Amino acid sequence: MITILGPTASGKTTFAAHLAQRLRGGEIISADSRMVYRGMTIGTGKDLDDYVLRDADGNEVHVPYHLIDICEAGYRFNVYEFQCAFQNAYMDIKARGGIPILCGGTGLYIESVLKSYELGSVKFPERNSLTIGLRIDRDLRRQKITERLHARLEEGMVEEVRGLLEKLPAERLIRYGLEYKYVTEYCIGELSYDEMVRRLEIAIHQFAKRQMTWFRGMEERRGVPIHWIDATLPMEEKVEEVVSLWEGVNRFG
Repeated sequence: MITILGPTASGKTTFAAHLAQRLRGGEIISADSRMVYRGMTIGTGKDLDDYVLRDADGNEVHVPYHLIDICEAGYRFNVYEFQCAFQNAYMDIKARGGIPILCGGTGLYIESVLKSYELGSVKFPERNSLTIGLRIDRDLRRQKITERLHARLEEGMVEEVRGLLEKLPAERLIRYGLEYKYVTEYCIGELSYDEMVRRLEIAIHQFAKRQMTWFRGMEERRGVPIHWIDATLPMEEKVEEVVSLWEGVNRFG
């Protein structure tokens, strides 16, 4: 299979969708710890439109995706459940002759599959993967994070959280962290709007830094080889680079 990882705002989903389309038969398995929850859409950046592309004739192409919107908000989805859900999706894709593309920024989820963590009563095999990392300059990453945060606020992230608060207690939403923590604290009157935005922006920058620390640990200390690609390269160039690597892996084993 192929794994696409990188920090938040590096363009993983869009890239994975284009790669899946180019490979013909590629299907995306999300490795994001919050995208599993229904009703948590804007705050998690599901951007489901990213899976809808156009072919050479201008026709819509819907790239298949898995492990998104599979449980209710408020549920505590864990790593072992992710392993089980991943295994089911992986086997389903392979049975149909497809190419699984694991894509996300939750390092623990990705590593639990690639290194076969033993967390439950079922022994999952390690999965051989061509692992691709999207590298993005720190200052550009910070700029994209800031722009994306303001875009999501304009898209209705506060309204999304208010709707969730009609079904769930505030402390349960706060537990999901980042957008859901700070927007909830704003909605219940603990933060002003400006303070919410300021704190949330700082928290997302810190999160992206922790993601990169995890990925470096995977590569340097835990034996996961990662092919890093400049996230700012043109889409076609990035896709063709990975296709070339993928064909080489299949040619030479």
